[in-house]
Order: sequence, then structure tokens, then C-alpha cells
Amino acid sequence: MVNSSNIIQRHNIERMYNADLFWCRKCNIPLLDERCGICHEKGHHIELTPPGDVRFSSPYEKDIINELVLKSFGINPLAGKHILLNKIPGEDKTDEIIVDGLIFGILRFDMRELIFKLDLMIEGARALLDSGINKKLVTISASGRHLSGKTIDGSEIFECSDDIKKGDTVFVVAKNLSGFGVSFRDAGDLKTPGRSIRIKKIDSGKTSFLRGHPAKDEIIRANAPHMKRLARDAINTIRGIANQKEFSDLPVYVSFSGGKDSLVTLDLTRSAVKRQVKVFFANTGIEFPETVDFARKFCKKNDIELIEVEAKEAFWENLPSFGPPAKDFRWCCKVCKLAPINSVMEECSRGGRRCLTIDGKRKYESFARARIAPKEENPFIPGQVSVFPIRNWRAIEVWLYIYYWKLEYNPLYDLGFERVGCWLCTAELSAEYYRFKELHPELFMRWNEYLLNWAGEHGLENRFIEHGFWRWRHLPPKMVRLAEELVINTVLKGKEEEFDIVVTGGISPCRTGGYTMEGKITGLALDKAQNIANMLGENVFSEDLGVLLIRDKGSSVKIFSSGHISVNAPGREEALSLFKNTAKQLIRVKKCTKCGVCLNICPVGAITIDPGLEIGKECIRCGKCTESWVVAKYFDRILPGLGD
Repeated sequence: MVNSSNIIQRHNIERMYNADLFWCRKCNIPLLDERCGICHEKGHHIELTPPGDVRFSSPYEKDIINELVLKSFGINPLAGKHILLNKIPGEDKTDEIIVDGLIFGILRFDMRELIFKLDLMIEGARALLDSGINKKLVTISASGRHLSGKTIDGSEIFECSDDIKKGDTVFVVAKNLSGFGVSFRDAGDLKTPGRSIRIKKIDSGKTSFLRGHPAKDEIIRANAPHMKRLARDAINTIRGIANQKEFSDLPVYVSFSGGKDSLVTLDLTRSAVKRQVKVFFANTGIEFPETVDFARKFCKKNDIELIEVEAKEAFWENLPSFGPPAKDFRWCCKVCKLAPINSVMEECSRGGRRCLTIDGKRKYESFARARIAPKEENPFIPGQVSVFPIRNWRAIEVWLYIYYWKLEYNPLYDLGFERVGCWLCTAELSAEYYRFKELHPELFMRWNEYLLNWAGEHGLENRFIEHGFWRWRHLPPKMVRLAEELVINTVLKGKEEEFDIVVTGGISPCRTGGYTMEGKITGLALDKAQNIANMLGENVFSEDLGVLLIRDKGSSVKIFSSGHISVNAPGREEALSLFKNTAKQLIRVKKCTKCGVCLNICPVGAITIDPGLEIGKECIRCGKCTESWVVAKYFDRILPGLGD
């Protein structure tokens, strides 16, 4: 659920990021520090769209960009140049293209046509004009009025090239002004009175491509001081924590996914500690084949003990019960990742010991990871202490480390993938999903056939699957707009899943101490459970695992996106009481009628009911709002056997 507090929080998080990128115009090299490590001159500062997780383009992405530039403009000054990409908000894969220190344009995957498209930016347009481009060119009269964003009448056009088609990006010049826009007509009709061109941006600025094509080794050398400092700080973080008394006699584990971040983290850890380093790899059973192969071969070649925990067919076995996973319904993470990892951690922490795990999570990956601390107790896996030595690194810094120390890396990155874990992950972009189809048609076919059958059973057309709507249970605004534009029905056939809470496991002793009680909830999305979590205790939500953890006075509640509820408390009565209170609050958020009675009862003003019931962090858990809730009086009728 999106509300003003979420927006403010995200805005504050964005300000935490360091989006600085510089460019040495003399050496034509991207810089992470202000001064070049080769010529020592100051670099030009580039204003990146936050968060600024800039990276080198893969060979696959570079080929796409080169092809689009050549096809669109007839020339390609980008050939042979180093291209950086900066991920920005968009419907799907959307990146700023940075070349020679210029924001050249935007590469995006169009969710309507399911193809890549190139959107030019003003610096790119000026640089192309400076290169002598003579195609798709329009000369207009300089009227003295502000032209950016304006529509140009055909009578204002002096001349135009004859290759312009309706919808084309065109270059626009007017005396000392230059820029670009979009044509509403073919070349033959452009001078006819009426709307002919909409100018996107035009000004008097001058921009040129830089000369020289430095080798990758020169980029590494120019940024070597920065990378050495980063590596030293990361090693000191690992070493400082690993050598603390409570961890000094324990083996050090590295969480290895086969991706670039965990690869660098593993290398840093091996440099930081002298004792044995073990690697655990969660093979979900739906990992990219290349990723499984890389993880095994890398560890074998480097004589690293690999602990591979396998979920095997768990995903496919649970699929009939849960249906396809979604960004807001990640049941697969619990089944395929959390459960296998838990088994490893239980063995590691046997006898009350704690388990030290070095993890490659970075704050630039998502808003949920923006506030990662150097060391954290894993709230979802008892006994595990996680260290995040590269939490502040950007993707370009990860890649420069890999290049500098010549590490072998997962081949999927060169093939255009940013995520190299589960091949059907809902967090994957549609652009990557269709790229996967090209590489592994047999795996794609198995999953796509299931999705099409599932869609048919729920009254949805094939286009619902083709355009990626299956990746959400509750569509975000951008996908709602897309569905309306494409006239695609997104309402599943049949009535909404009926709300219910059932006990699936009675009170029993827990292996980690205390007593547990388990249940299952249906007909309530996890984001609704989040809205009332503050009523139950301090809470944290893991978007990656799809689990909400609530803790209060030695007790805990876990609510998974699959609907599974697990309560743990020191005693039997406490476990039952906590389960009942959890059930009450879940019923309350589901059946809230927005009567407003609780607003007046709450002594600290922690409750809002618009657009839905939500309890803020100010909640002191006095219980007065629950007592005022009329349905609580009939709790035993809603959940027979728990109301006593």
C-alpha cells in the first residue's frame, strides 16, 4: 500500500545514496573519485538519476544500443566506446546511457511492443549533430519564444530531410539553437500548416564526443586508488568482526549465490581471514543452469568447501497449492530458500553457538536494503550473524574489483542479465525473461505453458502473461495504466479467496527453545498484515524472503507471503495467547469498516483508516483499540476453539 509516509521514507533513503560519477575529459575515462589516477586532473561531475547504481554495459547491451543508434540515425559514433548504464525508474528495464561523460539517452524495454527502444537526451542529440549527422534533420525559424516542450506548426519549418517518418525522433536546429523532438508527420507533409513537430528539448549548448578509446586496463588504473581504499575498508570490516572473541574460534561462512556481489565478498573474505572459509549455496531447483555450474566450478577450482543446500523439486511440488509466485507473494522464497538455509544454520549454531556469515548485499539493490548496517543479527534465522562488507558499493565498483583482481565471473552477465539467481524469479525484468527464452527455450516453455494454462483457468487472456502482469497479485499503478492502455483484463475469474485462519500445528516444544504454534491464513495479502504489525511488536519485513517478523518480550510471530503463520513464545500459554492476538489483529484489518471508533480511543494517535487500517510506530500496545472493536466480542464464533 502506497501512502505519504512511504513516499517520504523513500525520498529520505534516496538522499542516503552517493550518486557521484566523474569523467576525465583528457583521458576519456569514468572516475569514481574526483581526480583521475592517471593524469591527476579533476574530472567533470555527471548528474546521475538516483540512486546512481551505475555499471558497465554488457556486450549484449552494447550490441543493442549500437544497433538502435545505427538504425535510428544512420551513423553510430558510439562504436568502440565504453558505455555505462545507470538504472532508473521505468516500466521494465530502463537505463541512462552514459558515453564520453554525456547522458546520451535512455535504453528501455517497451512493455507494449516487448522490444528495446532508444530515447535520445539533449546531450546525445547535440553530440550527434556535432558529428555531422544529416538525417532526420529539421530546420525551423527562430521566433524568439521558448521552444522546449512546444509544438511547431508546419509553416515554421524551413526545410527537412526526406527520410522522416511519423513518430520518428528528429534533430531540430534554429540559428544558434539545437535539440531534438518527435515528428507528427512524414517528411512530405511536414511543411503543411498544422501540428508537425513537438520539440522535447532545444538550447544553445554545445556538446561533442571525446576522442580516444582507452583500454579497460586504463580505466582500472585510473580508478585503482579508489578501489584499493574500498577493498581495504571491506577487508578491515570482515577482519575486525571475525576476530572478535565470540567469533574467533568459529568457521567463517560466505553466502554465495554465484552472482557478482557474493563473488567479490568471497574474495574479500579469503583475503581478510586466515582460517577456513566455507561457502553455502542455496540451489533452489530453479536456478539458472549457468549459475549452478559456475558456483560449483569456481569453488572446486579455488579449493573452497562448498555446502550446497538443494530444494530440488520443492517449487514444482508446491506450485499447484499456491499458484505462480509474485513480487508481492513470494511463497517460493520460504519453500526453496529459507527452509534449506535454515537447516544449514541450525547445524552451524548447534549447542548455542552463533554462526558468522559474510553476505554481499548492497544498499543500492533496493529500498528494502538501503539501511543495511555493517553487522546484523539475522531476525529470520536464529543464531546467524551477518556481515555486509560491500553494503555501500555500487555495481561499477563491484565490476572494477572483478576486473582489477581478474576474477572469473558468471557468464550470464555478459549475456545481458542483471539477476542470475532463479530463472523464473518475479523480480526479474520482462526484458531478461524474454532473453532467457532465447537461451533456454525448453525451460521457458515449461514455465510459460503453466502460466498460460493458469491464466486460462482464471479467465485471463494470453496477453496477461505475455506483458508480465502475472508477476504481481496486486498491480502497481504503472501496470494498471499499461493494462488500461492495452485493454487487458486483469481481474481473475471467480470470487476472491475466502478469508480464513486455521491452526495447522498445535502447541509444541521448539528445537530452538520455547513453544511454537502454527497456522495458515487465506484471503489476506501480506501488505495488509504489515499494516497492523506495530500492534503486536517491533517488526521487520524481508521483501527478498516474503516474510514479516514481529518480536515482543521474548516472543515472535512470522507471517509468510504463502499464508503460513508461526508463533514462538517462552511458554505454552504465552504461545496460545500470542496466536490468538495475532489472529484478532489479522481479522481486524480484514474486516475494518472504517467506523473511526478506534481513532478516538487511541491515546497516542497511532491509527489511520484512510485508505485502510494502519497502525503506526507510535503504538504503545495498550490494547484499547482492540477492546473497542465490536468483532472482538465475537472472536470465538469466528475462530471456534481459540476464543476460550
